[in-house]
Amino acid sequence: MLSETAVLTKKYKALTGYLDERALRLWAAAEAQSLGHGGVSRVARATRLSRTTIHAGLKELATPPRAGSNVRGGTRAPGGGRKPLTAKDPQLLVDLEGLVEPTTRGDPESPLRWTCKSTTKLAAQLNAHRHRVSQRTVCDLLWGLGYSLQSVRKTREGAQHPDRDAQFQHIAKVVGQFQRRGEPVISVDAKKKELVGDYANKGQEWQPKGEPVPVEVYDFADKKRGKVAPYGVYDVGANRGWVSVGIDHDTAEFAVESIRRWWREMGQPLYPQSRRLLITADGGGSNGSRVRLWKVALQQLADELGLEIFVCHFPPGTSKWNKIEHRMFCHISRNWRGRPLSSRQVIVNLIGQTTTAQGLSIRAALDTGRYPAGIKVTDAQMKALALEKDRFHGEWNYSLKPR
Repeated sequence: MLSETAVLTKKYKALTGYLDERALRLWAAAEAQSLGHGGVSRVARATRLSRTTIHAGLKELATPPRAGSNVRGGTRAPGGGRKPLTAKDPQLLVDLEGLVEPTTRGDPESPLRWTCKSTTKLAAQLNAHRHRVSQRTVCDLLWGLGYSLQSVRKTREGAQHPDRDAQFQHIAKVVGQFQRRGEPVISVDAKKKELVGDYANKGQEWQPKGEPVPVEVYDFADKKRGKVAPYGVYDVGANRGWVSVGIDHDTAEFAVESIRRWWREMGQPLYPQSRRLLITADGGGSNGSRVRLWKVALQQLADELGLEIFVCHFPPGTSKWNKIEHRMFCHISRNWRGRPLSSRQVIVNLIGQTTTAQGLSIRAALDTGRYPAGIKVTDAQMKALALEKDRFHGEWNYSLKPR
């Protein structure tokens, strides 16, 4: 099946030999009108007609001719009209591309390298180089060259580890083994810290017309309320979550305390006979694979609960693949969109009221504990751990037995 652009191009080529300039202009305008928002740009891209021409056609369609008037009036003879600027000034397109992509087609030291490349600024630079061109023409030329307004896209995840896929397969295998035995599998991570107070929050929320919720102009942290650090625990099999809303540092001790709270409040009642727990976590942060305090705190948890704790870390640069990111945290962010997080209790309530059509339920609680940063773990403490490394990437996959 042909794409929309291909269909428009095919129509245009078929009609070019039969319709005069004005008729083609009106046809293009009618097509753009039928496509709705963005129609002018899509038709311009397919037909190579200028957007100005299509807009002129739209104006003509909006004012139908009077009875008895010459509907073919104003049609130029073939080859009539002004020649395009690119015909008179062949260097124009070359210089324009040099400004838009200075590092590949032009001067890396171009003044536009470090400024917003708006069509107004591009036109000003071209005029400074003795090209007579308007902002509107620059816009049309850019469309003709295949450019469009685009935002940045998050696609780079850093260097890809050679065993990245193998580690994902290993995690899937271990998770499957635990789930077949009815044993708990949790995904853990810290959500980004949030300012507490009447600050702007991304998104929109229904409010009476003309009565938006007033918030602070500047996002300077309130010294009394400060920030909170939500740490989440997501039960992969049960589709349930726990979030500890901390008021101190996001440390390994805080992360493990959140897991402890999840086990007492949700895990143990759901898995009363289980003696093993699998944790999947990112490779960095407070629960990073290289964080000594994380392993020491987990050992203390294993001793306290009598659980053998297995840990599988995601390889470097793959934190967005963590289940908790797209099964729990995204829904929390959606639930409080457009609302100021005015107090700690408001944050706890909004997290706890987050649900989905797929049955997700979350419990949240404030953690007022203090977790000092910078705690050092000695070699002797590490040697005392009942830690067993897996044969496959033991730095990512290991277990801690209760002592």
